[in-house]
Amino acid sequence: MSFDRVEIPYGAYWSTPFAKWQGALQHLHSMKLAAHVAKAELAKRNIDPKSFDTGVLGLTNNQYQSFYGAPWPLHEIGATHTPGHMITQVCATGARVVFAGASEIQLGMAQQALILAADRCSNGPHIYYPAPKGPGGYGQSEDQVLYNMMNDAIGGHSMLTTAENVAKKFGVTREEADAVTLRRFEQYQDALANGNAFQKRYMTLPFSVPKPNFKAEDTVMTGDEGVFPTTAEGLAKLKPVLEGGVVTFGSQTHPADGNVGMVLTTPERAAELSSDPSIRVRLRGFAQGRADLGYMPEAPILASQKALDAAGVKISDIAAIKSHNPFAVNDVAFAKATGVDVMSLNNYGSSLIWGHPQGPTGLRAIVELIEELAIRGGGLGLFQGCAAGDSSMAAVIEVSSR
Repeated sequence: MSFDRVEIPYGAYWSTPFAKWQGALQHLHSMKLAAHVAKAELAKRNIDPKSFDTGVLGLTNNQYQSFYGAPWPLHEIGATHTPGHMITQVCATGARVVFAGASEIQLGMAQQALILAADRCSNGPHIYYPAPKGPGGYGQSEDQVLYNMMNDAIGGHSMLTTAENVAKKFGVTREEADAVTLRRFEQYQDALANGNAFQKRYMTLPFSVPKPNFKAEDTVMTGDEGVFPTTAEGLAKLKPVLEGGVVTFGSQTHPADGNVGMVLTTPERAAELSSDPSIRVRLRGFAQGRADLGYMPEAPILASQKALDAAGVKISDIAAIKSHNPFAVNDVAFAKATGVDVMSLNNYGSSLIWGHPQGPTGLRAIVELIEELAIRGGGLGLFQGCAAGDSSMAAVIEVSSR
């Protein structure tokens, strides 16, 4: 499918800092926070909320009355007559919502779309499913976040097990995983240089965290929360989470809270909404993939090749790659399969370091990919990331001069 009718206006996207589990954002309804942030960010860019004729919400963790989906936050920002829908594809949600919004514009169903991805892993819902005809009438219950991370719906294994399975298949060693983890931490430091200069290209810092009623300030975040200092010596001291494995608590991501927003529109409108009209951001191709049961980190390899094929390019044409890497194993396996330099992936940061709120994770990576390409003066970029169910999504983005 071609996306020649769709562009991302340069600079018409934003992200909150990501907060650690039980951190600065744990008390906030994720959909309400996403609307609160979007309203302020659109105002900064002089974009009228009523100019959107569709909206897409990415959400993976239920919130109170999230049953209502996208129309609720759209109304909150002032897009009171804009229709929209909600999508959940676990960790691939960030890429999926961009695909959904772009598809509507490409098909002529809309001219301008607002994309919101929001999640709060902290204080996730405790869900009870009644079973009136069961023994004693007792049903089933789950902690939506933790239980599903530990119990695959199909195989019963944990997500950590999928990383160890892929490590064995691709011959990933503990030393390789630790080396990549240290490199990712060092790359993230580049995003913090000069007073968070890179992050401030798309993130409002310092970030005012509202109280639950959104009428006063609760605290202030100066950047991502939950990033711990990483050294080679510190990583070497950690024991594998699973005996005999390669993954430690240092070489895997942490659950987080936060949200990301993005505007999609037609090429004609994109220049008007861009902070720099000379920069053009195009969507070249999307794809999804699915690996064998229990091999989740391998799935992005499959999706990436399909996305490259859809865009009509080769991996050698790609100037920058960003991944959702819940485990360092993801990046090592991807590099071994494709031949790319594992140390060149994920400049300026990745979810391995800044955390994983699920829905917004991939969308923040795509935003950072756009900015890295802009700094480079343009080029092709690839985003790829795995998701529960041994699935994945990938997207090819092009930044060029208009």
